Amino acid sequence: MNFNIRGENIEVTPALRDYAEKKISKLEKYFHDELNATVYVNLKVYNDKRTKVEVTIPLSQLTLRAEEVNEDMYAGIDLIADKLERQIRKYKTRVNRKARELKEKDIFVNGAVTKEDKNTEDIEIVRAKRFDLKPMDSEEAVLQMNLLGHDFFVYTDAETNNTNIVYRRKDGRYGLIETV
Repeated sequence: MNFNIRGENIEVTPALRDYAEKKISKLEKYFHDELNATVYVNLKVYNDKRTKVEVTIPLSQLTLRAEEVNEDMYAGIDLIADKLERQIRKYKTRVNRKARELKEKDIFVNGAVTKEDKNTEDIEIVRAKRFDLKPMDSEEAVLQMNLLGHDFFVYTDAETNNTNIVYRRKDGRYGLIETV
């Protein structure tokens, strides 16, 4: 693993860098080969003394991402490592099963399936909807989303004719996902 650690409103000390690398490197035990991935770690400190740790690990078949807000930076790193480990365990069985079906090499280490892994194997879609996408701009899509009381809204962009998605972020603002 290669690490790209940066700080916002904080100087990343060697001790902090080593701690983050040590904690996140423990995730390598879940993979067959040594990861040739770059781990992006962003450490932030806010004015009210809260800290935020964001970690993104782009892999060939999936992207692992987690963020944590905490009073203590070291505790935040611990929580991030736990979140990423849960994500890996959650996807391990599903990805390995799909890879076996396609006769591809598993990216995760095979092991005993835990009770937690069995619970994520059977994903059941309980409802399906079909609807026509009306051409509109992003502002109209946000208004439609709010009228429906949803957290996201799929629409066709009137200018590009591409399918786009607007969504409500955790901070109450809005995001836009544009397809190409």
